[in-house]
Amino acid sequence: MYNSLMKTVGLFEAKQKLSELVERASEGEQIGITRRGKLAAILSPVRSETALKDAFAEIERIRSRAKLLPKGMTIKELIEEGRR
Repeated sequence: MYNSLMKTVGLFEAKQKLSELVERASEGEQIGITRRGKLAAILSPVRSETALKDAFAEIERIRSRAKLLPKGMTIKELIEEGRR
């Protein structure tokens, strides 16, 4: 998550130095990107291939268990029904 010691750059500077920032991130550094002085994004190194595959497998497992909405019913209607 956000670390107050993390190096931050403004969005304009990030656009100008994107290649350099990506290289630094690939070497393990986390770089915060700010917009109007507020943290907007964090550029960080990619996790290992195995970790990424595991994450995507977990996403697919969750998707496979998800139920489709009954025909013609909205999420809002389901929420209201659950409150009764």
